Amino acid sequence: MEGLSWRAVCLSALCVVLFLRPAAAIRFVIDREECFSHNVEYEGDTVHVSFVVIKAETPWHYSEEGVDLVVKDPNGAQVRDSRDKTSDKFEFIVQKRGVHHFCFTNKSPYHETIDFDVHVGHFSYFDQHAKDEHFAPLFEQIAKLDEALYNIQFEQHWLEAQTDRQAILNENMSRRAVHKALLESLALIGASVMQVYLLRRLFERKLGTSRV
Repeated sequence: MEGLSWRAVCLSALCVVLFLRPAAAIRFVIDREECFSHNVEYEGDTVHVSFVVIKAETPWHYSEEGVDLVVKDPNGAQVRDSRDKTSDKFEFIVQKRGVHHFCFTNKSPYHETIDFDVHVGHFSYFDQHAKDEHFAPLFEQIAKLDEALYNIQFEQHWLEAQTDRQAILNENMSRRAVHKALLESLALIGASVMQVYLLRRLFERKLGTSRV
């Protein structure tokens, strides 16, 4: 019984090691083009990708033009693309293992800040490692739970990036609204002063004409 328990502990530790999956989440500033690479070790893995254009370099600039993202496999063949979007989330099945490239293109004249996340979902068939029929179902359930947890983290990061983008947009819109109100007030005051000045000139001329 002790041998079985010790075996269970060892296999559980091995399970934890095998569940460590490659993931990358970065936030970067793009001028025109920026490319990243990510190694996928197994064919058939599911790659989850998300990005959000957080903000532009100037609070006065707001555009829905978005950016382009092109994904290429190790042979340089295009796997997936996303065009003219400020945010997107998708997944694809790896057909060829190796280094995949993710290239962003910014068509805006302004620098953009982008939040980018990549997660590779890999399911190991543990019956290949442990032939004991009592352990195989347990490892299968653990693998499914592990994948679900990673998907939750991936979704949470996506929502946080969307929240950051909306907060920045709201702040910029409020700032522009205040500046617009100040400019309108100054224009109104200027127009009022001009009207008073013109009315005074008009009355002065009328008075001068009456005296003559």
